[in-house]
Amino acid sequence: MDTVLSAGKKLREMREQIGLTLRDVEIASTALSDVRGIEEFIINPSRLSDIETKGVVPSIYRLYVLSVIYRTDFSELLKLYGVDLSSTAADFTVCRPAKTHRVEIMADRGSVTVPVKFDPGFDLRQSTNLGRMIENWGVVPLQYLQELARKKYTYAYIGTEDLTMYPLVLPGSFIQVDEERSRVEEGKWRSEYERPIYFVETREGYLCCWCSIRKGEIVLQSHPLSSVQPRILKHPQEAEVIGQVVGVAMRLADWHYPSQPPQQATPELIEGEPKEVRRR
Repeated sequence: MDTVLSAGKKLREMREQIGLTLRDVEIASTALSDVRGIEEFIINPSRLSDIETKGVVPSIYRLYVLSVIYRTDFSELLKLYGVDLSSTAADFTVCRPAKTHRVEIMADRGSVTVPVKFDPGFDLRQSTNLGRMIENWGVVPLQYLQELARKKYTYAYIGTEDLTMYPLVLPGSFIQVDEERSRVEEGKWRSEYERPIYFVETREGYLCCWCSIRKGEIVLQSHPLSSVQPRILKHPQEAEVIGQVVGVAMRLADWHYPSQPPQQATPELIEGEPKEVRRR
């Protein structure tokens, strides 16, 4: 109720700031109703007064009319009542339809901040923590990218020469990392798709891989089909788990394995940890 009363008070302040009376709003709304042929656009003085002072929630028609008359973006008026259109992408998680479908989102709705300048040291060949490489952020009208502003996530780029998780995660992919899931899970998984993948920072740089921890050491396990050998490092002195990879965006077409084909998996690699690992 406090939100509704506060919204009404704000609407009154907006009306008074541009010098309109309740009667002026009625005249303007009636004119718009005549032009558009929608009777619900009309806002009489008593109704507007109730909206401003008694917590009455305006209909979508009247809220739109007020946005036009007050020269205010419709989405900003919706925010007054707790409806934030920029959260649409985040709110998709409340419903998970069973069938594959297109996601219809207005590309020009709202605005979000995205990186517009990267550190000169940004190298496409190396896996990178994007958060540390971004120098400047700019405002771009792409609402679906609003998820980039969620603080609990880190976004990273898999270098074009980083084959650690090939072919599960291809080089050149972008990954979303949940920093709240930085504790390595131990257990048995029915397939490689169920086993958690982690984003790890070492003294040599970043990588995403499977992990397991044993008595102060961490095993950085690469995919058995990749050419990258697993490693054992001291934990956490030599390797820090930033978080778990929870999202991957990668291009499947026009990608080729560089220079040499991946090694064939051996039974030892498929069934469990490799017999030999490289220590650094």
